[in-house]
Amino acid sequence: MKMAALLLVSTALVAGCGEKKVENLPPVAEGTDYGQTPTDPNPVSASQIIPGSQEDFLQQVGQFGDRILFETDRFNVDAEDQATLQRQAQWLAQYPNTRITVEGHADERGTRDYNLALGERRANAAKNFLVSIGVDASRIQTVSYGKERPSALGSDEQAWAQNRRAVTVTVR
Repeated sequence: MKMAALLLVSTALVAGCGEKKVENLPPVAEGTDYGQTPTDPNPVSASQIIPGSQEDFLQQVGQFGDRILFETDRFNVDAEDQATLQRQAQWLAQYPNTRITVEGHADERGTRDYNLALGERRANAAKNFLVSIGVDASRIQTVSYGKERPSALGSDEQAWAQNRRAVTVTVR
C-alpha cells in the first residue's frame, strides 16, 4: 500500500512537470533570424577589404586565381597555371611581409597515402614555380590534404577535375 501511494504521488509530480509556456523571452539579437543564417549588420564592402588579406588577394588575382588545376595523376604546372601563379607572384610582390600556404589536393580516387603524396607534389610544384619567378621560398609553406578536403562533391569527372588542385592561402 505504501509503495502504491508513493508511485501515485511520483506520477502526479511528473505529470505536473509538463512544458510551461514562457511569456517573457529575452530580446532577439539584432540581425538574427532563428532557423536561418544570421545576417551581418556590417557586411564587408570592397572599400573595407584589408590590404594584404585573403579577401584582397582574391579580389586582385580573380575569383579562382587562388588555385591551379591538374590532370589525373599529374603535378606539372602548365601554361595556364603559370599565368595564374604569375598573378599571385605580382600580388605577393606588393605585400612582402605576407606569407602563404599552398595546399595540395587530389580527387577521391586512389589510396589515402597515394593522394597525400600527390597533393604534396602539387603544392611543391606551385611553390617551386613561384620561387622560380622571384617569390622568396621562406614566405611559402606547403601542406597536402590529399582527398580529405574536396572542393566539389561527386564521383564524376567534373567533380574530380575541380578537386585536383593546389590552392594558395594567405597567412597573417
